[in-house]
Amino acid sequence: MRTIAIIGCGRIANNAHFPALTKIDGVRIKYVCDIIEEKAVKAKEEFVSYAQAITDYNIALADPEVEAVWVLTPNYAHYTITMDALKAGKHVFCEKPITVSYELSCAMAEEAKKQGKFLNIGVCNRHQRSVEVLEQMVREGKFGNIYHVYCSFRDFRSIPGLGGDFTTKAQSGGGVLIDWGVHFFDLVLYILGGAKLKSVSCNAYSEMAKDMKSYKYVNMWAEDTADVEHGTNDVDDYITGYIRTDKASISFNGAWAQNIGKAEMYIDFLGDKGGARLNYLGQFTYWDGATLQSYTSEHELPNMYQEEDEAFLKSIESGVKDKNYIDYVLESARLLQALYDSSEQNKEIQF
Repeated sequence: MRTIAIIGCGRIANNAHFPALTKIDGVRIKYVCDIIEEKAVKAKEEFVSYAQAITDYNIALADPEVEAVWVLTPNYAHYTITMDALKAGKHVFCEKPITVSYELSCAMAEEAKKQGKFLNIGVCNRHQRSVEVLEQMVREGKFGNIYHVYCSFRDFRSIPGLGGDFTTKAQSGGGVLIDWGVHFFDLVLYILGGAKLKSVSCNAYSEMAKDMKSYKYVNMWAEDTADVEHGTNDVDDYITGYIRTDKASISFNGAWAQNIGKAEMYIDFLGDKGGARLNYLGQFTYWDGATLQSYTSEHELPNMYQEEDEAFLKSIESGVKDKNYIDYVLESARLLQALYDSSEQNKEIQF
């Protein structure tokens, strides 16, 4: 039996990790923690009635029975809580992004090594079945030489929680790039086989809700966190750019909000023997350049949150690092930092 604690009882905890963890045998959630007591109590009542609802995570860290913690807080708190947990001798699963800067992400990785503990990051798409199949196809040479990848993660006026934590840089670290882009870029680097960066160029824009009170939308996820009257919106709602790696070039367009009423969430992998379009969170279509035939995948899509949570627990038991181990995710964090640096400095960043 693994005894764990959940720190942060917000959206990602309630929609993803609580439902996943309660389905895994051999897991005992002893503490559910949130600085807002009502959230912790609600999580206890809805998911784990036997758990203790607390507001101070140090109570869980001081408990020798707790072997691992899940850090599911807003981005800005990832670093402090994870470092405290590692120093307390706990294994840590930390949601994406690792934290709000590459420098702090590296510090977290070093602390995990120092303490001899596992630190996995919630880049859940590495456990999405279509991503796993594409990564295998690349290793088997089905694409030949992949020379370019194109990413589109664009939607119509869907800024989340306008004026709240999502759009406040001090809390989130950024906008659509750090929220959606982290998933797209991480799975691209993973499928390419651990691609290393050579240079990046990026432009980031915050145009669609400069006047928050006049911003119009059809729906707004995380609307319960919005504060258009008194809040802040100082993050990117649109990004575009170009990335060179040692394996392929990558171009991209991402938008939380745009005045084009169509969501386009896909990734194209272009190889000299074959190509594929991955529909984000769904199936993919592969085109064979030799036969000119195509097929669309039809595999099951298991719960990737449960898959990554189970993999983390298995790592603790076996001592073998999983593909979500922080060392394997650092290049994605480096990329996010470089893209933001490129936009702020209005120049290409080279490595």
